[in-house]
Amino acid sequence: MTAQDGDWQQALDALAGSILPGGRATSVTRVSGGASQAIWAFDAETADAREPLIMRLAGAWNQSDELGALGLDTEAAVVDAVADCGVPVPHVRLRLQPDDGLGVGYVMDRIDGETIPRRILRDAEYAGARERLAAQCADVLARIHAVPTAALPAAVPRPDIATQLDDQYAEYRAQGVPRPVFEYAFRWLRENRPPDPDAPVLLHGDFRNGNFVVGAEGLRAVLDWEVAHVGDPMEDIGWICVNSWRFGNMDKPVGGFGDRDAFYAAYRAAGGAPVDRERVHYWEVYGTLRWGVICGSMARAYREGRDRSVERAAIGRRASETAIDLLRLLVPIRSA
Repeated sequence: MTAQDGDWQQALDALAGSILPGGRATSVTRVSGGASQAIWAFDAETADAREPLIMRLAGAWNQSDELGALGLDTEAAVVDAVADCGVPVPHVRLRLQPDDGLGVGYVMDRIDGETIPRRILRDAEYAGARERLAAQCADVLARIHAVPTAALPAAVPRPDIATQLDDQYAEYRAQGVPRPVFEYAFRWLRENRPPDPDAPVLLHGDFRNGNFVVGAEGLRAVLDWEVAHVGDPMEDIGWICVNSWRFGNMDKPVGGFGDRDAFYAAYRAAGGAPVDRERVHYWEVYGTLRWGVICGSMARAYREGRDRSVERAAIGRRASETAIDLLRLLVPIRSA
């Protein structure tokens, strides 16, 4: 039995009943914005109680299409591991089994709050949150980087920097679209590659605005752990500073809501490693290029018919934006 065979509601009801005895699945809604998986919201509900839930399923844009992506079983195990170390994440309620008839995935608590970056950055409701988000993110990032790597599943990748570059370049070339700025950026990254870190740590891998649940008081939970891996802590710091995650607030390099100096100081005060600004710049260049390659991968999936969603095509077009960002990072602007 599979959900595609018409047994979707029955399968969801069975899940709901295992979480809330006697419960049925109600208010079932496909959640927009899941770029890597299909995300569904539903409630496990009885006459007297209700449990708000999220189910993450492997979607048409398969996780293997993003370099280094974890399977959903491993992702759930990582979420459990970081929760044990005080990282704010939704509680994983169960992992799907073949007999559930829904595919590969897991169910977690649904945390109330906002995840859409433009609302977080502009709506008056989150004005107070914006003042605190940079420090809160620094604190959470320090907690993530302090998770003992021995507690992680063996399947969590531990790539060195050279391997990451090689993998990204292979994916870029497979797209069949020459991009001169990308070629220049790859060459710069190879020529300026720093030594691998002496003490690699757990990285979220996609720690940025859009993967947070935010309330009026600030950060409530960190989502989307599908590209977690072990590596240089400066990689996560560079990634949150990539221009694409500022959503138009270019003067606030940390996620569109914070300043570098204050963010770096808060990360250090929370127990993070000393911030190496040159390495952060390196990883910001890498992150910008990586996002460009991801955009190209989505365009390729659309062209090849593997995913004909409007979202995939729209994101695919954004590769050109990252080329502009790379030039800003790598080519000094000289006044006349």
